[in-house]
Amino acid sequence: MSVEWTAPAVVLEVRPLGDGGAVATLLTEEHGRHAGLAKGGASRAQAGLWLPGNLIEARWIARLADQLGALSGEMVHPAAALAMEDPLALALLSSACAIAADALPEREPHPRAFQALVSVIAHLAGGAEDVLADYIRWESLILTELGYGMDLSTCAVTGARDGLTHVSPRTGRAVSAEAAAPYGDRLLPLPAFLLTDDGPGDTAAWDAGLRLTGHFLERDAFGARHRPVPEARHRLADRVAALSASV
Repeated sequence: MSVEWTAPAVVLEVRPLGDGGAVATLLTEEHGRHAGLAKGGASRAQAGLWLPGNLIEARWIARLADQLGALSGEMVHPAAALAMEDPLALALLSSACAIAADALPEREPHPRAFQALVSVIAHLAGGAEDVLADYIRWESLILTELGYGMDLSTCAVTGARDGLTHVSPRTGRAVSAEAAAPYGDRLLPLPAFLLTDDGPGDTAAWDAGLRLTGHFLERDAFGARHRPVPEARHRLADRVAALSASV
């Protein structure tokens, strides 16, 4: 008797193991972050399948539920190959995979985080600029899923729902422009696109958004476990900051 499942999955990371094998870590809707041994996963024939960012149909099987198990898969969307021509898209994809691989608990389902990541990846072929705002919303969602969500509903000082322009780096609560005025640079700018479910933002807003979510990722999602924010996330933030400075 064995335990098995088949599900759509995002490849998050892969590392070689043994003679041509690889341990691949995936993100699925129902099974969360889940690893398995892909026989021949490091071979030339399979290497393209297990690239981080790819959307695949995965099959996992093991004799017992708590074992590493064996993974196989079929390509659904070769996002990694499509991103190779666009450095910003590749940086975004690498950052998303690194954060999900390191921040989300193993085998704990986070369906909203999975669905939002799949949406970002599926639209990435149109250009990173089209999905950067959604990517930053996804980082904010990751914080919420982990219990570190920001409260952007009302001003922490006045209770107002309109005119929210900043976030307290200490509490994660929004602050209105009027209440923020005396505090100057001690607050984090809040880009308008994080207050809505749509809107693409611009380079300055993306830079502000990454600084905002980056603060809480570093302090809470990773800092609480004494782990550094992945280098891939820093590379994305640096690339977007350079874009913003060049405009």
